[in-house]
Amino acid sequence: MKIRTHLESLPAYTPIEPFEVLSARIGRSPDQIVKLDANENPYGPLPVVRAALGKMEFPHIYPDPESRALRKSLAKFTGVDEEYLLAGQGADELIDLLMRVFLDPNDCILSCPPTFGMYSFDAELNAAGCIEVPRRADFSLDMEGIRKAVETHQPKLFFITSPNNPDGSLIDSKTMDELLSLPTLIVLDEAYIEFAGDDLGANLSRIREVPMRENLIVLRTFSKWAGLAGLRIGYGVFPLWLMPTLWKSKQPYNVNVAASIAAQVSLEHTDELKKVVELLKEERARLFKALQEIPYIKPYPTQSNFILCQVVGRDAAELKARLAQEHGVFIRYFNKPGLRDHIRISVGRPQDTDVLLDALGKL
Repeated sequence: MKIRTHLESLPAYTPIEPFEVLSARIGRSPDQIVKLDANENPYGPLPVVRAALGKMEFPHIYPDPESRALRKSLAKFTGVDEEYLLAGQGADELIDLLMRVFLDPNDCILSCPPTFGMYSFDAELNAAGCIEVPRRADFSLDMEGIRKAVETHQPKLFFITSPNNPDGSLIDSKTMDELLSLPTLIVLDEAYIEFAGDDLGANLSRIREVPMRENLIVLRTFSKWAGLAGLRIGYGVFPLWLMPTLWKSKQPYNVNVAASIAAQVSLEHTDELKKVVELLKEERARLFKALQEIPYIKPYPTQSNFILCQVVGRDAAELKARLAQEHGVFIRYFNKPGLRDHIRISVGRPQDTDVLLDALGKL
């Protein structure tokens, strides 16, 4: 028996590992670890969400295949009608679903690295290619290069992230309008939009424009702002012409009961979540200012819940390793084009920042 040929050379995606694995690796208990490596919300779900999960009435029954109650809540939250909405196991499932719906072998997508690695991974998983137009040194988009790539390669999908991961930069309105004028389907990943601007990013999001455009898809997640990363719940807003195909192509029971309940209750308490987001934004400002004072670290401005830093004059990989082994502090390390000797630090609670800064000072 033989697997599909293109999978033999597919490089594996490297996921971030959970508390119990990290604990065992360095010989510390979970409460002795400061986990700032995966852009997770350190405050976790709201107490009212935890309570609701403990009172689930029907965990033994298959979930609603259309996530009707959740989509109704999402429509109220986003201002977009339910018929445009589809929920998924995080935005990751929806990214993969789009690839499976659109890509034939040897087709291509377009991406602008450095950015979220799942775009190129899922394209290769589907036997397609990923045309890359690298960002400039300041992480701005190379619009001339993008226009040439669209004209030359005619990508089926163009994945763009705002705020971008891993640098946290936001695409300005004029540039976004230019992207939307291109003859391709734009998939705008707004996984971190709630940390940008005011009112959970409502003033900066393009989500309400989807019903008025034929070539725009917007993806969102509850992983970051709502603290539900472990439950895997996200959603997307799609043009109506695409919805029938998505409905018949997705897994029937793709959103589990617990994730759906957690998301619905979160949406009923957005005022409380706004307070959590504001705490993280305040801590982001404090951490950024402190990092600027460390001689060997150069932080980049960010509109997200993480800060990308260039490490200057020392080995970034060694820095990451020593923080983990000697201090129990986990951060993300990058060593790829555009990100040589870079680290990314998720914004934590004040006490997490204190431990991190103390460790960086000692190192």
